[in-house]
Amino acid sequence: MNFQTLYAKDKKLVLLDQTVLPDKLAYNEYTDYRDVIPAIQRLEVRGAPAIGIAAAYAMALGVQAATDTGVDQLRQTMIEIGKEIKDARPTAVNLAWAVDRVLEVAAGYNGDSADEYRQIFWNEGDAILKEDQEMCEAMGRYGAEQLPDKCTILTHCNAGALATGGIGTALAVIYKAVEMGKDIKVFADETRPLLQGARLTCWELMENGVDVTLITDNMAGYTMSLGKIDAVVTGADRITKNGDVANKIGTYSVAVLAQKHGIPFYVAAPESTFDKFIESGKDIPIEQRAPEEVTEGFGRRTAPNGTKVFSPAFDITPHELVTAYFTDTGVRPGGRQA
Repeated sequence: MNFQTLYAKDKKLVLLDQTVLPDKLAYNEYTDYRDVIPAIQRLEVRGAPAIGIAAAYAMALGVQAATDTGVDQLRQTMIEIGKEIKDARPTAVNLAWAVDRVLEVAAGYNGDSADEYRQIFWNEGDAILKEDQEMCEAMGRYGAEQLPDKCTILTHCNAGALATGGIGTALAVIYKAVEMGKDIKVFADETRPLLQGARLTCWELMENGVDVTLITDNMAGYTMSLGKIDAVVTGADRITKNGDVANKIGTYSVAVLAQKHGIPFYVAAPESTFDKFIESGKDIPIEQRAPEEVTEGFGRRTAPNGTKVFSPAFDITPHELVTAYFTDTGVRPGGRQA
């Protein structure tokens, strides 16, 4: 990758601003966790693994700025800050997972040095980032091994390096397949209403020399019917105990179309995206986005004033439509019969 999505430097969090891509490559620095929360909400940083890493570093920013001098007082402050950060976006499990993880590690500290306690949060943020990079590499390899030597892949939204701390989830599979010498081409869904497929996936794949063709979301079925798609690979924001998948709105439609046309539908996600506490997709909270993202996308009104809007950020793909899950520990079978 010739860019880095997020990292910590000199007790600051640095985020690549994805709201201005593909027009320019810009980075913003943060020193206050309260500014990171709206950055997550406005999708300056996005993708389940990436917002988990951002949440971990936001916790580090919070403890760094806390005026409490005693460790016991800091512990209580960080529990409250953790609740604020976890409320930033409710659907992606990685955000809450990262907050809980750093709190659990910090809870094991038995000393009385506030500075040592604060450093725990920075160290754990670094650890989560490094682990994510390794997980991306692993799931990419496992997934790439399942693809034929010549394959055209449809993907939805952006599940690449821009959505993680490493080389991505779904796009990691593509990058690793290319590394293996396989002939890989990609069709990218535009991904309404914020065009993450057009703005981000196309930009990222083109930056890395991968053959990509852009289509609008409503072209996917026809493209499949023409025999142009060999496999679908998407990411996931949360996967339940029974294998249901929450991912960017439109994923469910792609999965149904893939089943109709006999095309395998793969989900690439690290083990941290599997939520062991939620049984099925009907129990996943689905974030609702601002209606202006649909009626006034990118500053231009495209619907009459007063138009009612239903705009869920995610949908649920039942496990029965998933061929397999590519994880950092191996390939899990899905519920779809061949």
